Amino acid sequence: MSVSPKILLLDDDQDLLDLYREILTQLPSNPEIFTAATGSRALTMLESEPFTLLVSDLNMPKMDGLQVLSIVRRKFPALRTVVLTSILDEQFRARAYSMGVDMFWQKPTTEAEIKQFLECVESLIGPETKSGFRGMQSKGLVDIVQLECLSRNSTVLKITHGPLVGRIWILDGEVTDAATDNLAGEAAFRQILSWKDGNFESLPADRARPRAIMNSYQGLLLETVQAQDEAQSLAESPTTAGAVPASPMAGFSRFPGVEFVLAAIPGQGAKFEGFGLEDPQGMEDWTRQTLEAFRSLGERLQAGPLQQFQGLGPQRHVALAQCGGRDVCVGWEPNLSAGQIHESMKKILALWVS
Repeated sequence: MSVSPKILLLDDDQDLLDLYREILTQLPSNPEIFTAATGSRALTMLESEPFTLLVSDLNMPKMDGLQVLSIVRRKFPALRTVVLTSILDEQFRARAYSMGVDMFWQKPTTEAEIKQFLECVESLIGPETKSGFRGMQSKGLVDIVQLECLSRNSTVLKITHGPLVGRIWILDGEVTDAATDNLAGEAAFRQILSWKDGNFESLPADRARPRAIMNSYQGLLLETVQAQDEAQSLAESPTTAGAVPASPMAGFSRFPGVEFVLAAIPGQGAKFEGFGLEDPQGMEDWTRQTLEAFRSLGERLQAGPLQQFQGLGPQRHVALAQCGGRDVCVGWEPNLSAGQIHESMKKILALWVS
């Protein structure tokens, strides 16, 4: 027989305690919900019996929420914690996350915000999983970004995936930029969202950073997820029953219109791999020289890092991009339009970084 999770709700406002106790009763896991109006009372209750989750306000007399959370983290390291507050202060938010808080929530007021809040709390009190990100064990980065944007937050998400580190800048609920060690803008955003697990930190907002991503967060997430799903589906479906591609890169040939693919590490005499090429060394030299020229031009014009370059010709089209620390060149049939190539390249690059 499974035991219901226990949630302790801490707030000095009795009306809010009653309100959020009622809200939390909607959770599918049907938890037992207890309340405390002071920090000392909450700590006494935590000593007396095991709890699954603590939901705490910040602004309270005598012992504030941060003091309670600091003690909780030392004495009850396995207890999951959520801050639920009306304080809109980035320093409080950063301090809470630095103390190991699983989620920081502005008190929800709309039906949509309450629904999202309940979904995130349910993910915290559910069974542990090996995938996901700290504080969002059953969710991925799409959910984390969506949560920040729906809450109209301003923050910098720092995501660590093994040796890889990426950052996503969010300002007033919109994604404004992203960066990894070798990518920037939407390309970096797509790479970061391909990571399936790791850790994330919420850093103070950077309002001085110029906006490099103009797409809305809804459109950005939708395009990224669709591109990854379609690319993975194409890569996993065999060309013929039981057939195995001769090269890992041969999977890219399943995209309509692709004639060849080449990827090389930037630099003179770099290693490369290709598929569908008669003269891969010559194409690698041309790809490297062309991308170096456009990188240099972008620096002189202060136009930012190169995202994608297309060349249209009567016999063949080509598209060049940087992805995953590689210079990538894809050859296309001449009957495709620039728009079709651009959309297919997004799917290929999404598959590449995943």
